[in-house]
Amino acid sequence: MAMDVRYPTHPTEFEHLTGCQLRERFVLDDLFSPGEIHLALSHQDRLVLGGVIPAGTVVPLPAPDELRCQQFCDRRELAVVCLDGTGAVQVDGAEHPMGAEDILYVGKGARSVEFSGGDAVFYLVSAPAHQVLPTTLAHREDAETLEIGDPALASRRTLRKYVHEGGIQSCELAVGITTLAEGSVWNTMPCHTHERRTEVYLYFGLAEDARVMHLCGRPDSTRSLVLADRQAVISPPWSIHTGAGTRAYRFVWSTAGENLAYNDMDLVDTRDLR
Repeated sequence: MAMDVRYPTHPTEFEHLTGCQLRERFVLDDLFSPGEIHLALSHQDRLVLGGVIPAGTVVPLPAPDELRCQQFCDRRELAVVCLDGTGAVQVDGAEHPMGAEDILYVGKGARSVEFSGGDAVFYLVSAPAHQVLPTTLAHREDAETLEIGDPALASRRTLRKYVHEGGIQSCELAVGITTLAEGSVWNTMPCHTHERRTEVYLYFGLAEDARVMHLCGRPDSTRSLVLADRQAVISPPWSIHTGAGTRAYRFVWSTAGENLAYNDMDLVDTRDLR
């Protein structure tokens, strides 16, 4: 299958892009279709992002020509996030049942990955891998959970870490889910950048008429993107990534690059945002 390929953008070029061009470079808005799998390749840290809705069928993970491999995980690791419903992921014949907000890590070298489930919605994040690590399932209740933010600042949220240096081991990937509390709308504020890894946000759990105003770009020259339910945005290392919703929502955050440390970030003073 052909993948949607996204190339890197220099920050000085970023500032001159139109709104439509920004979306073409950074927003993934068509990852999910019933009975199908969609994949996108970002040349930022060679991330592959995807969406699968089995809709009662069995959907195999292909090996796109762009990866020049026999099997998808020949040289890659993969995180599968169940956004909603219940289903299963079969890895080399072993079945892993999953429910909403469970995450399965699939290690380098897996030969066969298949998705099934009547109402399951799966989100995929993959990065290059240099060693073989075990395929591991983390249920929502097993994730390391932090309560952060301040209701007075409309930023109270629950952060769950699944694939990270203190949880499921990986080569490059770090993946988790953040849930905004009712009445809170801001995520990741104060915001930050991190020069050693790319981050992607996949917003979900939004009502049909709800939107997230996602801020991006260099801290002193920000731009905005309006995102709906199940849309993802790629954040280069030099860009901030933060947003506010018209109501509470959830998002999957995922990074790939040189460092797995969650606190590897350069904080930006809110007063310095422009």
